[in-house]
Amino acid sequence: MAESNFIDYVKIYCRSGKGGRGSAHMHRAKYMPKGGPDGGNGGRGGHVILRGNRNYWTLLHLRYDRHIHAEHGSNGSKNKSTGKQGADKYIEVPCGTVVYNAETGEYICDVTEHGQEVILLRGGRGGLGNFNFCTPTNQAPRYAQPGEPMQELSVIMELKLLADVGLVGFPNAGKSTLVSALSSAKPKIANYPFTTLEPSLGIVPYHDGRSFVMADIPGIIEGASQGKGLGLRFLRHIERNSLLLFMVPGDTDDIKREYEILLNELATFNPELLDKGRVLAATKCDLLDEELIQMLKETLPEGLPVVFISSVTGYGINELKDILWTEMNSESNKLATISTNESIVHQSKDFSRLQIELEEEGEDEEFDFIDEENIEDFEDIEELEDFEYEDEE
Repeated sequence: MAESNFIDYVKIYCRSGKGGRGSAHMHRAKYMPKGGPDGGNGGRGGHVILRGNRNYWTLLHLRYDRHIHAEHGSNGSKNKSTGKQGADKYIEVPCGTVVYNAETGEYICDVTEHGQEVILLRGGRGGLGNFNFCTPTNQAPRYAQPGEPMQELSVIMELKLLADVGLVGFPNAGKSTLVSALSSAKPKIANYPFTTLEPSLGIVPYHDGRSFVMADIPGIIEGASQGKGLGLRFLRHIERNSLLLFMVPGDTDDIKREYEILLNELATFNPELLDKGRVLAATKCDLLDEELIQMLKETLPEGLPVVFISSVTGYGINELKDILWTEMNSESNKLATISTNESIVHQSKDFSRLQIELEEEGEDEEFDFIDEENIEDFEDIEELEDFEYEDEE
């Protein structure tokens, strides 16, 4: 089977640049036989910086470029010349990327906006040249500072799609059909379970030029929390949605029971999902008459917005869009979605689950840190025994 182009987690190794060494040069020329110290400072090492980019929607580009190195700073030189600063290394990531320390599981940062920049690793500062240490009582210092060492870190990046409405339902509930009917997205549609194998986004137009984003994820089944079907892996992509649309076929035996099964699987994955706004859509209702629809409404949960729709005929679609827009902009829903950071407990579960997925796919390799000379104490000033005078003509 061909490899999917949708990659939503990856493990990479990052290394910032080390600072350049300060120079211990002593100036000497025919016209200035005792010019004194003129060693310049070392240049700063390059940072490793994460940058949000709306033009990326997966982490595929990082799967084959998993060693990210920033440039080292250059050493200082004579005439108080400062060494060149090491070039920063930018890592472009899709909006919605969460970063964890691969060794400890600690949450590091979250990139959610286009153009947002987060310094993942700072480059080492350059060492001071010997002209900085010249004093009336020490007029010819023959020492300079080394540059600060580089920083190294292995991280796991996880993508959580950013959307307004997330679709939740069993396989063949009509989720992909609805997305194709409401937007210009063209997900795969077929008459067999698990047709959708990767998440997809669709932009749904609304009145007066307004629109909202809808996320379609692969179907889940009862027991998904124990690994049945495709498991709960793709539920991470509705954690950032402000509203959840539950979809159950209208011709099923018990709509309420199937809704409760879906709700239970979400609670098992992340109890915080139950705090989000919810709407229930009974799909495939083109063959149901109004009398039967009224009877079914009486059996459904109270206080939950319910709409009967048919994506094929367009029945109830406008009503559904109105309900979704109203619920998304309700005050109670806005208050529930103010916080974008998940709880510490769920972040820990996220990291554990990611480690298991990486191991299953053979991606959890151990990165060997580069064995280069690093000077640990930036404050130490070491004497350089082999400094040389250089004559200038």
